[in-house]
Amino acid sequence: MQDLKKARFQMTWAARVMAIAGLAVIAVGSAPARADEIDAAARERARLVAITVCGTCHGRTGNSTQPKFPRLAGQSANYLAAQLKAFRAQTRGDPDAISYMWGMASELDDSTIAALADYYSAQKAEPSSNALSLQGGTGKQIYEQGIAAEGVPACSSCHGSDAHGVGDFPRLAGQHSQYVLKQLASFQSNMRNVAVMHGVALNLRSPEMSAIAAYLEAQP
Repeated sequence: MQDLKKARFQMTWAARVMAIAGLAVIAVGSAPARADEIDAAARERARLVAITVCGTCHGRTGNSTQPKFPRLAGQSANYLAAQLKAFRAQTRGDPDAISYMWGMASELDDSTIAALADYYSAQKAEPSSNALSLQGGTGKQIYEQGIAAEGVPACSSCHGSDAHGVGDFPRLAGQHSQYVLKQLASFQSNMRNVAVMHGVALNLRSPEMSAIAAYLEAQP
């Protein structure tokens, strides 16, 4: 019964995405885009999808207030596009990806994915209301220095000293601690099959993951 409800949810929202995308094309037109830019139709299509469909979980500007769903505002466009394509291809296998995003992304074309990624990357990330806790202080040390004795590298080496992301490595600053914890657990178990992150998370214990998540949530 639960699987049937999830399937119906996916189908309903995927249908909404397609309907909104179709209206946007009619409203703006479908002039071809240059290879180095996103055309006006794709931008409008993405904006409408973002505020009317994606916004239900992630917030209209990507500043989700629901700890279950990640904040997308200010995230790397390349990273967002890669994740949307992984959802569409059903190659990202963490539980929420399967339950929600496989269906949501199933009908997105490449131009809409690129425009959605561009839309969210351009939004201003709002700081979390959670202040840095004592637990977060421990997380700061792990984030900046790693745990040499356990073979855990510093998170900052890939995600930046400010946790705003570097290159294709995602922004983590201000992300919900609940979401960060879920992803670390998925990396650790290889449900989310990313070799680099599996190696990083493999030797992290639960209190250490909680500390890192608390630190990241408090970062601007």
